[in-house]
Amino acid sequence: MRILTHRKRAGERSIKRHAINAERSAIHVTKGDTVRVVRGDDKGKEGKVLRVFLKTGRITIEGINIVKKHRKARKAEEQSQIMEMPAPMSASNVMLLDPKSGEPTRVRVRIDTDGTKERISAKSGDAIPRPTTKR
Repeated sequence: MRILTHRKRAGERSIKRHAINAERSAIHVTKGDTVRVVRGDDKGKEGKVLRVFLKTGRITIEGINIVKKHRKARKAEEQSQIMEMPAPMSASNVMLLDPKSGEPTRVRVRIDTDGTKERISAKSGDAIPRPTTKR
């Protein structure tokens, strides 16, 4: 019997079965941040980040990328309707706003003396505070 040495996925045998699907990417924005859209149909609009999807690298922003969803009635007394809701968009299409000037900026990370990470605005050099969210 011949041994297959040039298999398509020969090198991927050591990776666990669902490890690739569970991989999460680092995103420069978090829930509660105010961002501006720099690419796409809603270019120039600002909004608050509602949800971050780390596995897909997408975010949902309040009032941006609005799509219509057809919702079927679930109960007899309920009515079917067409709802408008924000759809997720790629996190690479938005930029965080500078707290000093309100302009979009890139983000740098600085590690403080106590070991905590702090986000720094690339334009002004000021610290960008992390939003406080209630669970």
